Amino acid sequence: MHIKLKISFFLRVNIAMFFFLFYSCSTTKFVPEKQYLLNKVKVKIKQNDVRINKTNIVKQIQQRENQKILGFWKFHLGLYDLSSKNKENCWLKRVGEPPVIFKKNAVERSEKQIKLYLENKGYYGSVVTNRILYLKRKPKVNIYYNIELGMSYHIKNCIYHSRDKSILPLLSSDSLNRYLKKGKIFDIDLLKKERERLVTVMNNHGYYLFTEDNIKFLADSTVNNYQVNLSVEISDGAYNKYAEIHPHKKFKVDKYFIHTDYSDLFFRLKNGTMDEIDTLNRFPYVYIYRDKMPYRAEMIRSLNRIPDSLYYSLANVRKTYRSLNQLQQFKVVNLNFDIEDSLKTDSVGMLNCNFQLRPLERQGFSVDLEGTNSSGNMGVAGNFNYQHRNLFRGAEILDVTFKTAFEREQTVVNENSSNFNTREFGVEASLTVPKFLSPVYKKSFFSYQVPKTSFTMGYNYQKRPDYTRTITNFKFGYDWKSSAFRTHRLSLVDINYVNLSAFDEDFLNSIEDLYIKSSYTDHLIFDMNYSMINNTQDLNKRGNYKYFKWSFESAGNLLDGLSVIFNRNKTLGTDTITDQPIDYYEIFGTRFSQYLKADFEYRYGYVLNDYSSVVGRAFFGIGLPYSNNKTLPFEKKYFTGGANGIRAWQVRTLGPGSYNSSDSEYPNQSADMKIEGNLEYRFNLIKQLEGAFFVDAGNIWAVRDDNRDGSEFNIMNFYKQIAIGTGVGLRFDFTYFVFRLDLGMKVRDPAFDPGDRFIIGNHSLNSDQFNLSFAIGYPF
Repeated sequence: MHIKLKISFFLRVNIAMFFFLFYSCSTTKFVPEKQYLLNKVKVKIKQNDVRINKTNIVKQIQQRENQKILGFWKFHLGLYDLSSKNKENCWLKRVGEPPVIFKKNAVERSEKQIKLYLENKGYYGSVVTNRILYLKRKPKVNIYYNIELGMSYHIKNCIYHSRDKSILPLLSSDSLNRYLKKGKIFDIDLLKKERERLVTVMNNHGYYLFTEDNIKFLADSTVNNYQVNLSVEISDGAYNKYAEIHPHKKFKVDKYFIHTDYSDLFFRLKNGTMDEIDTLNRFPYVYIYRDKMPYRAEMIRSLNRIPDSLYYSLANVRKTYRSLNQLQQFKVVNLNFDIEDSLKTDSVGMLNCNFQLRPLERQGFSVDLEGTNSSGNMGVAGNFNYQHRNLFRGAEILDVTFKTAFEREQTVVNENSSNFNTREFGVEASLTVPKFLSPVYKKSFFSYQVPKTSFTMGYNYQKRPDYTRTITNFKFGYDWKSSAFRTHRLSLVDINYVNLSAFDEDFLNSIEDLYIKSSYTDHLIFDMNYSMINNTQDLNKRGNYKYFKWSFESAGNLLDGLSVIFNRNKTLGTDTITDQPIDYYEIFGTRFSQYLKADFEYRYGYVLNDYSSVVGRAFFGIGLPYSNNKTLPFEKKYFTGGANGIRAWQVRTLGPGSYNSSDSEYPNQSADMKIEGNLEYRFNLIKQLEGAFFVDAGNIWAVRDDNRDGSEFNIMNFYKQIAIGTGVGLRFDFTYFVFRLDLGMKVRDPAFDPGDRFIIGNHSLNSDQFNLSFAIGYPF
């Protein structure tokens, strides 16, 4: 939603608050007499070594200055300084940050901690000194740590030792992924990573009891030239009184006990009603349930990846765990193992695997009610949602949504309507099956996680004062993950049929823009699309991340090929943009779209400190309509502006190119190509309240002349048509969702004449240069 507003008073209040808080963060009223505020801490490393991360060195310092926003503004200290000295429970003290009072002994501890960190990274004999600078006229102090790196020790040789000779080939087989190699720096963190790698390798090859306690490192630094001879010592396996050397035992999984309602089982054990528990034996599986088996036995068996290897494998256990969680059937999923004593042998042990599953409710429904405001048109909408989590006892999920909406829309014919003259009714049903439904299926291709097959059907009826429209859709496709960070989506069939009827002639005649008028036509989209997403972001852990998505879509080519093969007759018509005669194929009396479309998006998030981060985004998309329909369907066109685009413009009011749509009766601009870049600095303010500064740039273009001046993309001058906006925002984090407010200001508007496009210095600041938008969630 977007609101135009007069910003004079709003800006004056915010600028005054900014300078007040900025000034307050430099005061020291809470610093006790004869003590000092820690004003600044700086670290300088004499040698430039890329292997040493200065950020990690700063983390070793015991006392650091108050947190900053934008690298200089101590906002939280300013809030604390605004509080009363006489009130301990002041809310400003709770949300602010108290001043850091300088302690000299913390400097000495910091020096020792930095030296220890450098030794752990392989740099011995480093010299760490400090310089304490007391500021004149102010009770403040700056600390400067100077570091001169010592000589770094490197690994000369790394040898693996074990009295159990049978495991040595396994330990040396994965040499490519070793962390300890000749010439590598002697880094304690690398030793920890190598220990974890070795445990994983052993656990993946049947050695169930092998742990990190079985590994120790011996380092000999007496060799010359700052080198280390490293020995990786593997201790014996479990004690065996009949053997001098205790080998490590491999394990196989003998039986699987599937508890389909583990919470119910515990309840019956407690109350002595175990006689009501039923079992189903399908060796090596034992299914434990009550009354009726809730899932088909073959469904759970197909998700179990543990039998994929002859011996126990931790990797296969994790695959099974992921597959069970992916079903969205269970509150809790636990997999644990018992050693089967009766089947123990000297060489191979036997395990029993317990699947402890606690199911979610099988069926449920919800009701959503919301108020709507579309460009000043007020309305109300509601959804009734029904879900069945296990429709055919194979963890199939059925979702059905009934939607209705009413809105008061002002029209060309009736500008003062006060009734709900716009109505919308719709239904959508989707079925998700946890398997790859296809005559061609190779299980090894989906080694990371079980794929999903989905079917979706929907119908939507919209009655507006100017026209009536129905939208029918059907979709069939797959969804799967090939790694922890990579997701694939393939839609083999994606059909959208849009039928418009009962047009108001005055409405059509009032649209002077032929490109927009071309959107109000019947059309059929029959496409296939694929997208791949690489996303390293962990929502449960704050850290740097990368996000890359690319997608490709092809529509109408199959229908066009079949029309040519069966020698169908073309229909004569008129191009809605050029007004020239054309001919085209129809299916069931409707012209189908034909195009190719590709999108590329990249994001990068960088954490600056505990309080702030920077996130950047780049997007490029292009659609090429051709042959049967040389215009992209309205729902496939690109637009910008609004809460998730260039935020200084209202949605769909920017572009294409240098086209000026401000005088248009329907500023609903869209086009065939989009280039956009965003940069946002995010920082914590008060508890759940976050702030942001942002810069957006980009535009949309047409790939051919469409009767809109300046809209066509030209490789030689498109950069001159780039729009730029900047602004500030607030985010209210309510845990389950984020409510966002953004105030954008135009910096460069391509709709103005060349040389006059920068707002500052060429145009007066008024409400037309600002846009306030709110939305749910982050923009990217």
